[in-house]
Amino acid sequence: MAMKSYRYQAEILVKDYLLADPFVRYTSVLGGIFMCKMAYDFTQLISSFYFKGYASLTKIQRIEWNNRGMSNAHAVFITLMSLYLVFFSDLFSDSIEGPVTFRNSNLSTFTLGVSVGYFMTDLAMIFWLYPSLGGMEYVLHHMLSIISISYSMLSGEGQLYTYMVLISETTTPGINLRWFLDTAGMKRSSAYLVNGVAMFFAWLVARIFLFLYLFYHIYLHYDQIQQMHTFGYLLSLLVPIALFAMNMMWFGKILRGLKKMLAKRQ
Repeated sequence: MAMKSYRYQAEILVKDYLLADPFVRYTSVLGGIFMCKMAYDFTQLISSFYFKGYASLTKIQRIEWNNRGMSNAHAVFITLMSLYLVFFSDLFSDSIEGPVTFRNSNLSTFTLGVSVGYFMTDLAMIFWLYPSLGGMEYVLHHMLSIISISYSMLSGEGQLYTYMVLISETTTPGINLRWFLDTAGMKRSSAYLVNGVAMFFAWLVARIFLFLYLFYHIYLHYDQIQQMHTFGYLLSLLVPIALFAMNMMWFGKILRGLKKMLAKRQ
């Protein structure tokens, strides 16, 4: 009986407060910041117990190590939610009448708020330790992400395209694993090579092919995009183009790095 009572209270809390229309935007952003704090502390705790070399890292390296654990937590969460909302839920299905550009739900809005909370937290850390956690390209990437995701969360417009872009976060754990292995002195290991190959194909699918599909989808539904507010219309067109250009630049670096690594193995 006690378990049922606690479960009922938890459902009421989520339904009437966390996912309620007046509060969902605010609770979701705070939830994203809280998730970052929990993931950062959890990474620090686990690493200090199970990675012997953690204590020997410099202060900056430990901060970045924990920051990347936080990044992984967000990447897993937002990838799973994006895949579900785009491909498995009926929210953005073509079988439903009405413009796809104006569809949203409390769940989709809440999920975007969590992502806003993450990008705000990560950007704050980048500024705090600039440029140790990333240069100007990371600042630009995070600023574009915060502006576009926040607009989609607050207005309810263009959430489908926002989630299509967020699926690209599926490549983040591989990037972070590469850094973890390098920092742990395992750059010559088989795990580093396998991760490099996997990262190449993941990037190709999630940040190149998926964006091409996104542009095709925008082309097919351009009449619906034109119905959006001017700012939302511009974001739907310009942000994916800017991010795609950055993805191509980073993909070139990944390709050169993979070629160099394979040449050393021969």
